[in-house]
Amino acid sequence: MNAAEIHPTYQQIARSIEFLTENFQQQPSLAEVADRVNLSEYHFQRLFSDWAGVSPKKFLQYLTLDFAKERLRRGLTLAEAADAAGLSGTGRLHDLFVVIEGITPGQFKQGGEGVTIRYAVFESPFGSYLLGAIGDKICKLEFLDEVEPTNKAGLAVRFAAEWPEARLIYDADSLQSLADGIFTNTGRRPLRVAVKASAFQLKVWEALLRIPEGQVMSYDQIAAAIGMPSASRAVGTAIGSNPVGYLIPCHRVIRKTGLFGNYRWGATRKVALLGWEAACSER
Repeated sequence: MNAAEIHPTYQQIARSIEFLTENFQQQPSLAEVADRVNLSEYHFQRLFSDWAGVSPKKFLQYLTLDFAKERLRRGLTLAEAADAAGLSGTGRLHDLFVVIEGITPGQFKQGGEGVTIRYAVFESPFGSYLLGAIGDKICKLEFLDEVEPTNKAGLAVRFAAEWPEARLIYDADSLQSLADGIFTNTGRRPLRVAVKASAFQLKVWEALLRIPEGQVMSYDQIAAAIGMPSASRAVGTAIGSNPVGYLIPCHRVIRKTGLFGNYRWGATRKVALLGWEAACSER
């Protein structure tokens, strides 16, 4: 069974999540939501529970303002987050540093000249995504919408700004084992990430790596954690420029009011990611 057969239903799930997000204050019934995605109540309940691991009713709880605010309150303290964002971190953070050290200043300056990037499209519980890697180091993970071109030339354009001189090779076979470890074993395997970034962007992304699955932080909390409490707007910009979705979890940052806010790869997908992780963390 290939990845497309494992996750064929995300678009239906996304439509239901979009409806729940827009109408959670009215507490829509199972029948109402099922009708929106043209399924019977029985099939929708089973489909949603198979995807999220919880019922639509339980997932609806994760979309309420009260739930989001409670998660903000019980998240990392500012002191813990600040310590976690330090340069002496280990685990995934250490892997990030090792990878960055492996990219020479000349490669940065020359736009990736001499660098080979393999790329391909894979399926996930959150739809299709573009994966790019330098050796065994992930340099790009971008979710794709149904209307976006997935031909090789169209996908290659996405690397132009960061790696204009890199050699690009479409190679799904060699990337399959790397892709297999992304959504199935999060936090328990040494996936390595290679990113081109300013010192400020790195500090922000380092802080994101320390937000536990199922928890969230606000932009203000991230700014305080990196020792720049007045830089929440700049933090938002850095988060929005993250080239490696999910693994650098920019989806775990929400507004201090409890609203989920925007997301580079769609607000609905952000809600799906947060709800899915909240369900996983409570099993």
